[in-house]
Amino acid sequence: MITEFGQDIWTVDGENVQVIGFHYPTRMVIVRLTNKKLFIWSPISLSNELKQKIDLLGDVGYIVAPNSLHHIYIQQWQVAYPEAKLIAAPNLEEKRKDIAFDGNLNDAAPKDWNNDIEYVLVEGNVITTEAVFFHQSSLTVLFTDLIQQFPRDWHSGWRRIVAKLDLMAESEPSVPRKFRLAFTKRQIARKSIERILEWPAQKVVMAHGKPIKEDGQAFIKRAFSWLLK
Repeated sequence: MITEFGQDIWTVDGENVQVIGFHYPTRMVIVRLTNKKLFIWSPISLSNELKQKIDLLGDVGYIVAPNSLHHIYIQQWQVAYPEAKLIAAPNLEEKRKDIAFDGNLNDAAPKDWNNDIEYVLVEGNVITTEAVFFHQSSLTVLFTDLIQQFPRDWHSGWRRIVAKLDLMAESEPSVPRKFRLAFTKRQIARKSIERILEWPAQKVVMAHGKPIKEDGQAFIKRAFSWLLK
């Protein structure tokens, strides 16, 4: 279901996906740019029903994979929207050589985004380099995997123990322990987060976790307090 999240921004929750024995909920974001083109962030599985609803919002102009882990449905969208520009996260082009990308997030952002969207690459992590986006008109920051939260009863058995140890089931969305340990170049990562904290964020959307609807900048600062010390 497409849910309005602010001015010209919508969230869409999709089906669960399995990764190393764990089931993850999926979420994508749609932004309508000033030029009326749609910016698709972290695309989920595309059903005929979802495509019909998206087409009512506008023409899909950009399909963006925000990190090298979120690429499962990219090809599906490329087939459905061949005129859209497919933008890859750093290192994803090497991982998915079967897909012809039109650009990557190491390049300067397309001019069409200038009045609507900014992004920062959070570097220094050996798992993935994630692009974190800021939608200016709704004051919303988009995190993919760097901040997560699962309901306490989402997992069972040994998976619940692992999720707890990984800080995936905290009372507030947080950076999983595996990602914290993977920040081997913390000074570089810290500079990236400091740039993100310059945005006047009010809201935060994550691919895996309940969205934050107020005091977004303070929330991000809490989530990365362990890194900013």
